[in-house]
Amino acid sequence: MLFSYSAKSKEGEITEGTLEAADRFALSRDLRSRGLTPLSVAEKGKNFSDKFTEFSSNIFAKVKLADQILFTKNLSGMLKAGLALSRALLVLKKQTKNPKLSEILTSISADINGGETFSTALTKFPEVFSNLFIAMVRAGEESGNLANALSDIGINLEKSSTLTKRIKGALIYPGIIFSAMVVIGVLLFAFVVPTLATTFKSLGATLPWTTQLLIFFGNFFSHNLILSFVIIFGAGFSMFLLFRAKFMAKYIDFVVLRLPVIKNMTKELNTARTARTISSLLFSGVSIVRAVEITEDVVQNIYYKKVLHEAKDAIEKGAPFSQVFEANTQLYPIMMSEMIQVGEETGKLSDMLLQIALFYEEEVENKTKNLSTIIEPVLMLFIGAGVGFFAISMISPLYTILGSIN
Repeated sequence: MLFSYSAKSKEGEITEGTLEAADRFALSRDLRSRGLTPLSVAEKGKNFSDKFTEFSSNIFAKVKLADQILFTKNLSGMLKAGLALSRALLVLKKQTKNPKLSEILTSISADINGGETFSTALTKFPEVFSNLFIAMVRAGEESGNLANALSDIGINLEKSSTLTKRIKGALIYPGIIFSAMVVIGVLLFAFVVPTLATTFKSLGATLPWTTQLLIFFGNFFSHNLILSFVIIFGAGFSMFLLFRAKFMAKYIDFVVLRLPVIKNMTKELNTARTARTISSLLFSGVSIVRAVEITEDVVQNIYYKKVLHEAKDAIEKGAPFSQVFEANTQLYPIMMSEMIQVGEETGKLSDMLLQIALFYEEEVENKTKNLSTIIEPVLMLFIGAGVGFFAISMISPLYTILGSIN
């Protein structure tokens, strides 16, 4: 960003000018390092082109999960090699091709040079660095093992990314098939049904209600083809926004936990995510209460959030950590509470949680591999039912006509 400033030197001389900086605080620190006292700092006005460029960059530029993984792994490697944090960040800023990440690293570097800790600098970008990320960095700073903490963060992010990609990959196939069905169905209604409807009308055939319904839709699609696709796209987009709405979360989570096949995957996925997150935080030196609190933010399903909130309250009251999981076996498998209980008794809770995470991550991975195979016959039945309904509705009047001729 470009700023105009007014500053006072040690001799009392007033200096004015323009400088580029990540933000006004970074500019103020830069001026003080030059022996100047900032009097006023204001962002320089932009023309329409500059404003449009900034607006579009804010909308479309973002730090993807893959960028975060690469950032943490590279930073960890550089710190282990002996580079200072500020220099390592400068090197990464030069290497990155992501403009948003480059801007963030500039700001973080300026904050660190100004005396702030790495974890404090990260808190200014909550849309990029999660509470889990920041907590593990802070624990790494306090223990003097920042490089190892960043390595663990990279592993966590990579595991999370892998599971998410597998689930999305398994849903791509049915998504494509369903979209193709909708397009083909609309075209069939628009171009085939009206022709058959004209034939039925000329023959004076008595049409059943199912055929009349198909003809109604056929006439609508044939006269409003573009509008039909706009309506379908609008309905799909509205459903997408509806499912993302906060007030729908509890209803969606309720249904997901009761769908065949999907409910088991959801339980195993949330179990793996809970176990790995708490395990990583405990390994980093975070307290059990804080670890559970952060994990509550990490899991998405509100029912799992509720269990973790209860677990945090129970721990604060002195109850065993395993107690809450034992009382919620409809969400967490029995193995979760048993392994946690063993971990509490042996003093190896983080190790036990890691074993749980590895086990259920493998289970989810195996199920996602077979998900397409499970969905395929369901899709075939759905398509078959639709084609059968269409065929019977359009062919039955022909049989009626042929019968009347005989």
